[in-house]
Amino acid sequence: MEHVLAKTILTSQTIELIAQNYRIGIEEARERFYNSKLPDLLDDDETGLYGESAWYLFSIYEEQMEKNIDGN
Repeated sequence: MEHVLAKTILTSQTIELIAQNYRIGIEEARERFYNSKLPDLLDDDETGLYGESAWYLFSIYEEQMEKNIDGN
C-alpha cells in the first residue's frame, strides 16, 4: 500500500465534504464513505486517485449516489 499519507488526508477531507454537503454528522458521513466504492478505488494505486483532490473524490461519490437512487 503506497501513498498512505495522501490517502489518509483525502479520506478525511472527502468525509468532511460529504458531511457538509449532505448536512449530516461526521460519523454518518464516515459510514457513508466507507460503504461506498471510494475506499476500494482509493486503495487501488493504479487508479491514481491518491493524486486527485477531495472535491474530485466527492464528485465520484455523488455520481455513485445518483446511480444508486436511479436503481442502476
